[in-house]
Amino acid sequence: MKASSKIFFFDVRAKVPKIGLYVDDIDAQRTTIIARYIDFEETQRFNQTYASEKETDMSKDTHPNNHITARMNRRRMMQMIAATSAAGAASVALASCAKRPKQAATKGRINQSVVHWCFSEHWDVEKACQIAKQLGCKSVELVGPQDWPTLKKYALTCAIAPNGLPDPPFVKGFNNPKYHDMCISKTRETIDACAQYKVPSVIAFTGYKWRDAEDPKSGEISLEEGAANCVKALKELCGYAEKKGVNIALEILNTRATDHPMKGHAGYQGDHTDYCIDIIKKVGSPRMKLLFDIYHVQIMDGDVIRRIRQYKEYIGHYHTAGNPGRNELDETQEIYYPAIMKEIVKTGYKGYVGQEFIPTRDPLEGLTEAVALCDV
Repeated sequence: MKASSKIFFFDVRAKVPKIGLYVDDIDAQRTTIIARYIDFEETQRFNQTYASEKETDMSKDTHPNNHITARMNRRRMMQMIAATSAAGAASVALASCAKRPKQAATKGRINQSVVHWCFSEHWDVEKACQIAKQLGCKSVELVGPQDWPTLKKYALTCAIAPNGLPDPPFVKGFNNPKYHDMCISKTRETIDACAQYKVPSVIAFTGYKWRDAEDPKSGEISLEEGAANCVKALKELCGYAEKKGVNIALEILNTRATDHPMKGHAGYQGDHTDYCIDIIKKVGSPRMKLLFDIYHVQIMDGDVIRRIRQYKEYIGHYHTAGNPGRNELDETQEIYYPAIMKEIVKTGYKGYVGQEFIPTRDPLEGLTEAVALCDV
């Protein structure tokens, strides 16, 4: 689009730019006609022509009710708008194709991260890295060690690593001795990779409450038994994590949302903040942390800011999403993220906040808005 091509709407009476190209309709009411990207000089010629024609028409017209001859020729106006609309449409399309992410995180008080799985339908890891870098984020997270060289190429880290278990990785967890060997082995492997690439944390889950994690009819593990099993396994694992300098972050997940497999997790045992914190305290390691997912906490416990204050020393990572829906952090949801981010800053937290929402519209637009919103 040329520098002289702008959106101009002129009030021909005042001969100055206004919001709308005003014409008098047959009932002498002012109607706004939108003309996109009208060239400035062409608009001036249009105004001059209209003023001249109007003067001539008015001199000929003596009937007080004859508005047609006293008013602008609509056909002439519409021809001019049609002539410019094609060029305008092309300019809009070109601008849309050429749009690039602008830095949205500029203050540096919140270290922001992009959770890749939410955007994987739209961007591969390489593209996610490019966007994260341009937005001012410092991480693309929950991608495996095979992708970390790509992150390194863009001077990004993986703020928190996956646990290495098959998808879905939160079903078989530390609450069930049946899965201890697998969970401990896979997490140790990830801890080794984290130490090599200086990735600060690896994710952990309690797992589902059923004896056979994938069979709700197999009987339930009690809350007390599940917690004791988690403490036993995580103590063993934390001893290794301490030597490697890597945190283990246990995530709380909600069990209320049932409309989507990634919006809620019916059967997950660690579905309350206090329950997970109790496990962390009993493990008693400085490397044992809580993954405080704001979306999940809001659903299960609420009182988000008070809980952040209460458990700040145990929180090792944060996730975001709008509620209800686990979608964008916009006006369609109930969580007021600026206040939450300010409270996180007040606690002295230096870790990462991962943007983990499922986009319902343009993913870049939604992510840009979320990063800007959390940049307090």
